[in-house]
Amino acid sequence: MAQEDPGVSVLHRPAREGLGPAYVAGFDRALEDGAGIVVEMDADLSHPPEALPELVGAVERGADLAIGSRYVPGGSTPDWPWHRRLVSRGGNLYARTLLGVHVRDVTAGFRAYRASALARLDYATTQASGYGFQVEMTLRAARAGLEIVEIPIVFRDRTLGTSKMNGAIVVEAMWLVTRWGLERLFARVRSARS
Repeated sequence: MAQEDPGVSVLHRPAREGLGPAYVAGFDRALEDGAGIVVEMDADLSHPPEALPELVGAVERGADLAIGSRYVPGGSTPDWPWHRRLVSRGGNLYARTLLGVHVRDVTAGFRAYRASALARLDYATTQASGYGFQVEMTLRAARAGLEIVEIPIVFRDRTLGTSKMNGAIVVEAMWLVTRWGLERLFARVRSARS
């Protein structure tokens, strides 16, 4: 497609380094190319392309970050078995509670960032290489005081391919969220003693 359409650019990465570094490389390319709004989404159609105008529109109306959310009214995960819903909702609740972030779907990977806001988040220094990257970016956006909105989406399970989720990715995300939550707690204790 890129050979036939000058509006399509493909970034080829020679080695698998994880989701976080892939997003960093993509963000770099988008900002270098002068994008005003940077969108991230899964290519397996789990994220509904028809929701793109709503995400982009939210940024055009003033949001710094628009998240396609499974967990706000109107959002759903109709194809998921109960145990996957439980793990996802539990992980989101755990992250929201420990980090003090008021976003219902902190792990969502369907997002639109205002380019100037994204550049402020120093995304190249993120610690998470797996799915914790989404949580880390949400945390950075909240701490930076960015305006975050959630747009409901229906998240469909993929029909082709397999997930790259594994135990190491889950452990990394849980460890980082726990560490960031403890750092937040210790900072509050130090502040109260001052």
